[in-house]
Amino acid sequence: MKAIIFAGLLVVMSMLAGWRRGLTAAEPGFAVVELFTSEGCSSCPPADELVAQIQKEDKDRSVFILAYHVDYWDRLGWKDGFSSPVYTGRQRQYASWLRLSSVYTPQIVVNGKKEFVGSDAKTLRATVESDLKATGAVRLSLGGLRTDARGLEWSWQAGGVKKGVSLVVALVQRSALTSVKAGENGGKTLSHVQIVRGMTVADTDGRESGSGRIDWPGGVRSGDMGLIAFLQDKGSGEIIAATRIEKII
Repeated sequence: MKAIIFAGLLVVMSMLAGWRRGLTAAEPGFAVVELFTSEGCSSCPPADELVAQIQKEDKDRSVFILAYHVDYWDRLGWKDGFSSPVYTGRQRQYASWLRLSSVYTPQIVVNGKKEFVGSDAKTLRATVESDLKATGAVRLSLGGLRTDARGLEWSWQAGGVKKGVSLVVALVQRSALTSVKAGENGGKTLSHVQIVRGMTVADTDGRESGSGRIDWPGGVRSGDMGLIAFLQDKGSGEIIAATRIEKII
């Protein structure tokens, strides 16, 4: 009798797990979460930890996390090895799109439409849940990956694309640890996820397919990297479609 009851419980648990996966797959929307951070900023580690937690919670959902390390903290005692003026430029572009008077860290932007302090867990979770329920008219996919010693090539396809839209493709390192020696976080070991190590931005010009290429960053294996791609309105900054390749082999 106990064996029969146990077997029955396994069946029920399996059905519930399948039902949950079905709900996940049925979500019509997506959430591109862009974090602007720095190893030189003492307020940033809680935001880094938050997006790592969101990544675990939503690993089977259409939630795409990108962590950009800006470079304007580098002159204040510690140079962030992941930082780039390109990522600072992207944050300043968001300041223009969202009509902000200045940039700051940690900052999160979701789907190019809403920004808030990067450690605000309540707002992040609420925004992600809301955007996962939204229905989008555009679809995007990546394929045709080809790697060589210098970099990576891909092809893309999209449906419903109009003019005035850019394709953004980011090469992301899935995780890293840094022992910070100086600056506001001196003496700490910081953990990072989804670190943007390179990106390309190209005008789709209304086309529904194309290809692109990006070079490998130094000091990291291709197997530690993934790709996130999204379509972004050049006038407003709104992201209208997104996709990813979890791991590059």
